Amino acid sequence: MGESTQVFDRIDRYRDEVIHLQAELTSRVALGPKNGGSGEHEKTNLIRSYIEAMGPDVLDEIKAPDEMAKNGYRPNLIARWGGKHTQETVWVLSHSDVVPPGDLSLWESDPYRIRVDGDRIIGRGVEDNQHGFISSYLALKAILDSGRTPARTVGLAVVADEETGSDYGLSYVLRHHRHFFDPGDLIIVPDGGNEEGTMIEVAEKSLLWLQFVVLGRQCHASTPQKGKNSLLGAAKLIVALQELKTRWNLSDELFSPPLSTFEPTKVAANVPNINTIPGKDVFHLDCRVLPQYKLNEVYATCEEIAARIAEELSLQIKIEQVYRQDATEPTPPDAPVVKALAGAILKITGKKARPMGIGGGTVAAFFRRAGLPAAVWSTVSDTAHQPNEYCSIANIVSDAKVFACLYLGLESG
Repeated sequence: MGESTQVFDRIDRYRDEVIHLQAELTSRVALGPKNGGSGEHEKTNLIRSYIEAMGPDVLDEIKAPDEMAKNGYRPNLIARWGGKHTQETVWVLSHSDVVPPGDLSLWESDPYRIRVDGDRIIGRGVEDNQHGFISSYLALKAILDSGRTPARTVGLAVVADEETGSDYGLSYVLRHHRHFFDPGDLIIVPDGGNEEGTMIEVAEKSLLWLQFVVLGRQCHASTPQKGKNSLLGAAKLIVALQELKTRWNLSDELFSPPLSTFEPTKVAANVPNINTIPGKDVFHLDCRVLPQYKLNEVYATCEEIAARIAEELSLQIKIEQVYRQDATEPTPPDAPVVKALAGAILKITGKKARPMGIGGGTVAAFFRRAGLPAAVWSTVSDTAHQPNEYCSIANIVSDAKVFACLYLGLESG
């Protein structure tokens, strides 16, 4: 245990290293083409240089063709270091891309230049998902710099395009390079969790985003009988869609919240002036559905409700699926990756972690769909996508110790 204590002591001294890494990564703006950027090339090249310095046994760059991106591709990295026992690999997968900063007036500083405030590092991408990469990277660096060899083989994967669907990221990697991963591997995605570091995500709800277009007839507001008010139709439809909550009302305590959710969200502008009755209204519905239900059945219910409102008000209502991700088979709560991760968390932090399900989607779903049990875990500040996004240095250090514990195979000792 003395040698492993040296590894953990080394990680404890990484505060300056964490700040330096966050500064360098944040300044390499990694926006995908759909988010107004050219791709993740500069940031990935930097990460590659860090990985190369640690002498991996395997280092591959997988280029996913994307004609909209710089040089016509999106970069993905796969690296692996052999351990003393090679029967399983601990994989930690992070993503390199970030979301745009949004309204810059809401930021207290330049989003792409970090600001350190005590234990907090503020900047775009510092939590989502640089936290995950840095903690997994520093865990391995501490082991190697201490002159030790991990007990388990260690794999670090850094993928593109997580923020806009993963077609050029993990989905592409698994379609074309599935051989890197084995069902017996311990696969961890540090891209979700809670502030206590006690949530191991093993299941996700199905995700369905719907657009409703309500078509009526525009007219002057003083003669409403000459028109068909699409806004009235949209309002009635939004209220009627609340029936989904009572029709699809199973509860599953694995998830928080334990119910399926159906929330109206984005509304498009209609007429620019007050004294015109609109003839077209567009709104969206965000559905997070427990995996016990089929999305086709939920969609059919939406069609039934929309048809009823359309007939009642003599309107046309069109529905479009903007995005859909059907839930995969969950990672079993007693899967080896869950047990090992829970053991490492308990050993390092003294906290008991438990498997849970979430409403949002993560790239772990692609692993599960490919028959690879994966767990999502990290100790997060939950500021992803927000202005003034921040991470905790202490959390990164603690998470690095958990990963080091897994790499060294100490979680059950």
